[in-house]
Amino acid sequence: MSHNETICVIDDDSSIRWVLDKALGNAGLQVEGFESADSALQAIGKQEPAVIITDIRMPGMDGMALLEHINSHYPDLPVIIMTAHSDLDSVVSAYKGGAFEYLPKPFDV
Repeated sequence: MSHNETICVIDDDSSIRWVLDKALGNAGLQVEGFESADSALQAIGKQEPAVIITDIRMPGMDGMALLEHINSHYPDLPVIIMTAHSDLDSVVSAYKGGAFEYLPKPFDV
């Protein structure tokens, strides 16, 4: 499997994907957006990104299940968790699950 410097953004909200694509793209970073964890995992299996930014609450596989999968299959791949539904339990779960960072929405880009 090859590795590149792409940032993988996973969120079922297209406006969040768009904003992060524009903000990170304007900073000179390459972004690939996905509306589901399943579609992202297919792409990650072909080409590992530099980092993953994922929402927690999504249809199908949620961000916490994705975090667990990534940590077991790609232990050196940093995962940033973001959510609009932040509470202490989700913060603790994310960090205990191996999240690199936790971002409550909304956040400044």
